[in-house]
This record gives sequence, structure tokens and C-alpha cells, in this order.
Amino acid sequence: MKHSKMISRRSFLQAAASAAALSALALTGCGSSSGASSAAGASSAASASGTTYKVGIVNYVDDASLNQIVASVEARLDEVGAERGVTFNYADYYSNAQADQSNLNQIGADLVADDVDVIVAVATPTASTMLAAVEDTDIPVIYSAVTDPVGAGFDGLDNITGTSDALDTDAIMNLILAVNPDITQIGLLYDLGQDSSTQAIADAKAFCDANGISYIEKNGTNTAEVQMAVEALAASGVKVVFTPTDNTIMTAELAIYETLIEAGIQHYTGADSFALNGAFMGYGVDYVQLGEATADMVVELLCDGKSISDMPYRTFDNGTATINTETCAALGLDLETVKAAFEPYCTSVEEITTAEEFA
Repeated sequence: MKHSKMISRRSFLQAAASAAALSALALTGCGSSSGASSAAGASSAASASGTTYKVGIVNYVDDASLNQIVASVEARLDEVGAERGVTFNYADYYSNAQADQSNLNQIGADLVADDVDVIVAVATPTASTMLAAVEDTDIPVIYSAVTDPVGAGFDGLDNITGTSDALDTDAIMNLILAVNPDITQIGLLYDLGQDSSTQAIADAKAFCDANGISYIEKNGTNTAEVQMAVEALAASGVKVVFTPTDNTIMTAELAIYETLIEAGIQHYTGADSFALNGAFMGYGVDYVQLGEATADMVVELLCDGKSISDMPYRTFDNGTATINTETCAALGLDLETVKAAFEPYCTSVEEITTAEEFA
């Protein structure tokens, strides 16, 4: 079994800077593209520039988190392509499945028919479907934002790897207690069908049990159901709600955050993109960093002669809490007091205001 590789924000930036400097000095292109298997087996990065690679990028659904990853992957591929004199053609091979399994199946079949050099699969359902699609082909899959690669069955396979947005649930629970030391009940809001929520919710329940906190669970599989779940949570009188890196809730956040505020509910979530869309707080992976690291794995595969087995999946530190200052004020909380409470449990505390997408 492969082991995950933990990357801190600082070491990631240092490594990226070093790699960019080496690329500029080498002035070399990537290996020639004659299918993914030959790219993976190339002996070095020193090969003719001018090569074009077909990079399929498949997004699971439109939400601030996943869209941020896609934008970051594309920007990083453009940057490296310019440095190395090659082209990563993703524009002709990008698709968004809009959380529809039949769409995912068709997208996978189309990319295989297009004989792309690699498929970048964003989110666990996308990765699972793309893995099935490339069976009996030499096309590798590099995923992004798969919360539990081992649980998904990806670890140890020779044609799939990528980056994980695994969440430190206990850290979020500690943030909740830091602001609400006398809390006796927590709401859990998630989609039962989201693999990204399974372990985090189990961890949250275990934390609550260990600390004598009761919990109330509400679920939804689409925005309308999530809105009903939030209304039920509000009616229950719960004042704190936890949501992990759940794509269904992320998609619905803009539709529910005002209801949560009106009910006086602090929404603690597993990514800064929730806070961007109105949640009180997001904690976890930097999705720009996640996208950049995913793109770098594509480059290592296609350009540097690495194979999937050379690249264990990568995880990241979860040290940043992002507070929505507008929501904080609307909940009647003092921003400086909240930041002071968070600081012992975070490497950094950031501020954000409500918007639909990251600028």
C-alpha cells in the first residue's frame, strides 16, 4: 500500500519555487506525447518543446470549492506549459457533470474515445467513474479533492493517484468549543450519499460522545432537501451546525446561509469556500494549493517520466480557519473575540465576505 505524503503550505511553496527555478535553468520541454503509457515511461524531462498534451478535466458539480480547484489546475498547467514550451490542452477536454451520474459515464466514455493523455477527476464520484472508464486502457487518472482515497479503493492501484482534502474533524470540533465552551448539542448537516462526509461525520459523532455533547442529524441530497433540513435544524433550536467537505451542502450554501443566520446558527464547515458563500466559518485545505499540487502531478506524469506508482497520493495540513466577517457580525459575535478564541487551534485565521465565487 502506498503511504500519503503530507505537505505543509510553507514547504509546498518552497518546493514549487525550487521547481520553477530548476525549470527555468533547464529550459527543457516535456517528453513526447504518444499516449499516456509512453509519457509515464519516459526516461527524463529533456525532450523537444512544442509538444501538446490532451488533458481531460472533469468537474463533479458547480460549487465554489470545486470550481476553485479547476481554475487552479488550469492556471498551473498554463504556467508550467509556458515555462517548458509545451501545451496542456484542457480547454477541448473539460466537462462538468453537474452531479449527474449518467453525465459522468458519458464524459468518461468520450474522453477515452478522445484518447486523452490523462484525466484529472475532481471529487470522489468523478474519480470512481473515470477509473471505471479507463479500464483496459493506458490512460491514467489523477484525482483532486478525494477525501478518503483508501476508503474509496484507490490506494495501491497502478493507474490512479492524486490529492486528498482529508479533513481534521477534531480540529473543527475544538474551534466550536473554543467559541461555545458550554455547548450541549451540535447539528450535523450533510448528504448521506457523499463519500467525503462519511468519515468526518463518524469522527464528529465520536468527538461528541467523548465530550458529552448530543447531536441532531439532518440530511439532503439536493438544494431543496438541504433547505428543508436547515429549517428543521432551526426549529430544533440548535445553535451550532457542522458540515464537512460535502459537495451537496456546498452547492446549497448560498441558498441556506441567511436562514442559518436568522436562526442564530453558527455554521462550521470543512472549507473556506463555504465561508465565501455565507457560512460562519470554514476550516481546512487551501483549494488553490490543492489544485496546483494536482497539476504538478500531471506534469510529473507527462513531462518528468514518473509513473503513478512513483507518486503516492498527497494530503495537506489543515491549519487555516476562515471567518465570514459579515456573518459573524449578523450572528452578534465579536470578530476579535472569535479570532482570539480560534488562534490557539490554527496556524492562521483569515477573513472573508460573502460572494458567489473567489475573485
